[in-house]
Amino acid sequence: KPSLKKLTHTPPKLDEIYPQFDLPIIYNSRVKNWITYFQGRGRKWFGTWLSRSNRYLPAMQGTLRKKSLPQDLAYVAMIESGFSPHAVSSASAVGYWQFIRPTANRYGLQTNWWIDERRDFAKSTIAAARYLEDLFRIFKSWYLTAAAYNMGEGRLKKLTKKYRTNNFWILANKPDFPKETRDYIPKLIATMLIAKAPGLYGFHNIEKVPPHEFDYFSVPGGTDLVTLAEAIGVSQSSLRSLNPELIHGFVPRFVRSHRIRVPQGFTMKVSQFVRQQL
Repeated sequence: KPSLKKLTHTPPKLDEIYPQFDLPIIYNSRVKNWITYFQGRGRKWFGTWLSRSNRYLPAMQGTLRKKSLPQDLAYVAMIESGFSPHAVSSASAVGYWQFIRPTANRYGLQTNWWIDERRDFAKSTIAAARYLEDLFRIFKSWYLTAAAYNMGEGRLKKLTKKYRTNNFWILANKPDFPKETRDYIPKLIATMLIAKAPGLYGFHNIEKVPPHEFDYFSVPGGTDLVTLAEAIGVSQSSLRSLNPELIHGFVPRFVRSHRIRVPQGFTMKVSQFVRQQL
């Protein structure tokens, strides 16, 4: 059985070991450095990401597939937020796909004091797919598409024009290329490699977070999730975790209705609750 050290420093035989990739794979020293990090200092975090991926990755890939985009772009969300709706960056990017507010609003996501759809799994993934699609139209390269997602398309446009290249690896060696983005693509590739064959890299017996089982139901403005949870007999935490976009745990009164997620099999009780409130 190969040692972790050997696995880290030996290029993997992708055609023999891994499921099909639909993003290009380059195996170089920068990728190896990220693999080493995830096997060591970053092991705890990566294990958490792997655990959550069971809940979110298949649905994200389904959305990307419907847009005829590479399904492996779902790993962008993995390195952006670790599949956490509550992730917030130092630049105030929020949610699964780490949208900053202007980009979120540009792609139709509602962001206000009450509701932040960057935390809505389905809506933010659709918005991210549209954004990635637009970026690919500009840069014609999936590496540069992911790089632009990280650093912003305007800044990357200037650098591709300045250096007259669309090769990420050439740009990454330029002194004015941002360090975070220089690391971003190797980090993405390392994440894909490990996530597709975790056991090969020493990640065994990962506890998989089960997918959410839910139904949609439209409730009126002013609905409080705590009150609703008590009325239908589910935990407050389960209802809140299904609806992280409701920042304060209730639907604002100024909206006529809002479609929430409720645990599967509880729509009848929710309907009864809503009728009693009218």
